[in-house]
Amino acid sequence: MKKTLLIVFLILAVIFVLPVINLIRWNFQEKKPIDIILIDKTVPTLEREHHKSFNWILINGRFVKKENNSSYSYIKDYYGFTPTRPLKEKQWERKDYRLTDLITLAEKNDAVYFADTYGVFFNDWYEGINKSRKSRKLYGGLNNNDFLLIKEMKDRNKLIILEYNSFDYPTAQFESVRTQEKLGITFSGWTGRYFSSLDSTSQDFPIWMTSMYRKQFKKSWTFTKPGIVMLREKEILVLEKGIHLKDAMPHILTDAQYCTKYGVSESVAFDKWFDIINPIDNSILSNFKIETTALGDTLLNGNDLTNMFPAVVQDSASHRIYYFSGDFATNKIPYWTAKFEGVNKLRGLLYSEKPDDPRRFFWLYYRPLMNGILKEYSASMKSK
Repeated sequence: MKKTLLIVFLILAVIFVLPVINLIRWNFQEKKPIDIILIDKTVPTLEREHHKSFNWILINGRFVKKENNSSYSYIKDYYGFTPTRPLKEKQWERKDYRLTDLITLAEKNDAVYFADTYGVFFNDWYEGINKSRKSRKLYGGLNNNDFLLIKEMKDRNKLIILEYNSFDYPTAQFESVRTQEKLGITFSGWTGRYFSSLDSTSQDFPIWMTSMYRKQFKKSWTFTKPGIVMLREKEILVLEKGIHLKDAMPHILTDAQYCTKYGVSESVAFDKWFDIINPIDNSILSNFKIETTALGDTLLNGNDLTNMFPAVVQDSASHRIYYFSGDFATNKIPYWTAKFEGVNKLRGLLYSEKPDDPRRFFWLYYRPLMNGILKEYSASMKSK
C-alpha cells in the first residue's frame, strides 16, 4: 500500500513540478530583440487563428520587441482586420499603415511577415447569410502600400516573408504582377486544398465549388471520398482518392540539407490551402507532393500541372526573402504552452506518430522552420 502511494506521489510530483521547471527554463532563455511588422487581413473571429501560431513561436523562442524587450501580443501587434467586442454586434476596425509611414516603418523594423492577405467577406462575417456563392469583400488583398513596404524592406535588405494567396483574388492583378516581379517568382493561377470528405453536404464544405463544377463540366457533383480540389479563376479540377489519388493528403518534402539546417521533418502532411508558383531563380527549400494515380497524372498534365511543386522558396541572392506556398500560419495550438521550454517534445499529447496527422505540420515543420529563419536572421543582425 505504501509503495503504491509513493508511486502515485511521484507521478503527481512530476506532473506538477515539470511545468514549473520548464517555465523557469523558458524565463532564463536569452531574449532575442527583433522588430517585426505582422500583417493579417483575415481575422473573422477574436481567436485570430491566421497568425496566432506565429505569435506562439515568437513567445516560445523569446523573440521580443527592441524598444522594451516585451513579448508580442497576437491581439494587438498586427496590421489588418480587427474585430471589436462584443463580436455579436459585428463591428470591426482596420489598422493600416499609410503611405507616409512606409519609410519610417522600413527603417525602424527588421522584418515583415504577410501571414494572410485573403481578407474577410460579407458571407463569412455576417451569420445566417446564404453561403452558396462567393460574396463581396469587406477587407483584404495586397494593395499599393503593401507592395511599397515590400520594396522598401527589400531595398534595405530586411527579412521578408509572404504566404499563400498573396497573388490571387482579391489582390488586384496590377499589385499581384508587380509583387511577383519584386519577389522573382510567378504565380500559375492555380490554388488547391485537401478535403477529408468531398461530400457537398459535409459541414463547412464550400458549396459554391459544386456550382463551378456543374457550370464547367455540365454534370452533377458526385464526389464523396477524401480528395483535393484545385481552382483557377472559373476552372475547377477534382482529384478523388482511389481514382486520381493514392493518398488524398498532400505532403511537404524537404531535402536532407534543409532538414539539417532548419530541423524540419523530411515529410509532413499538409491539409490546408496551397498555391502553385514558378520559383524562377529562387531556391526551393521544400516541395509539395501529391500521390497521384496514372489517371490523376493525366488530369494534371492536361492542365500543365505536375504532382510536385514548390512549398517554400528563398531568394538566391540575399537569402532574406521567403514565400510559403501554403496557409502555414493557420494552426490550432494550445496557446498557453508558449511559455514552456521543451513543450514540443510532448509527443502523443500535442500530435500523434501517425504520418497523416495534420497537427504534425506545426510542431515538426512550421515551428522549426520559423525558428530557424528568425534565429539565423537575428544572428546576422548582431554580426553587422
